[in-house]
Amino acid sequence: MPLPAEDSPTHESVTGRSAPPRPIPGPRPARPRGGSRSGPGGRGPGATAPGATAPGARPAPAAGQGRPAAGPQLQLIPATPDGAVDAADEAVDLLLESGRAPAEILVLTTGELHPWATHELSFGEDGYWAQEAAGDDVFYASAAASERLARRPVVVVAVNGGGDDATAAALPAAMTRAAALLILCGDADYINGILGVSV
Repeated sequence: MPLPAEDSPTHESVTGRSAPPRPIPGPRPARPRGGSRSGPGGRGPGATAPGATAPGARPAPAAGQGRPAAGPQLQLIPATPDGAVDAADEAVDLLLESGRAPAEILVLTTGELHPWATHELSFGEDGYWAQEAAGDDVFYASAAASERLARRPVVVVAVNGGGDDATAAALPAAMTRAAALLILCGDADYINGILGVSV
């Protein structure tokens, strides 16, 4: 059964605006984590206990309910198209705080590029794609470019526009790039309708 966005609790931020639910960090290998984030904000991982769950997060559906048993864990963070990138940024921050290494995270957008990607591309495509090839930090890209992207443990998708056809192609492609956890930030009814399944 689809998860309506209104069923998900929101948290009041310091500024009084509604913030999206905090995601569960998801499955991780037992090896230690380290590193720092040099992407937007330059914030590194915090001291949150690695196994801690976050309030408001939706657990992944059981095997056979909208995803293959061998596929990544699936999470939905309700967000409007205008708020999807902010929700994705918050998800990245929480993943880093939970102990994920920056190199394990890929962020995709279905509509406009993430501001980090736009900034890096302003210096030329060669340098931008060299950062993806290095694979040592969080990387931000268009979901349309998923064929050029390496597989990473965690993929966060901001469903921030781009049209039905682009989104319909982007979501399954993102699933093939996520080894352990796929976080979708967008409208629950819209995503369920595009995927044809209940997330």
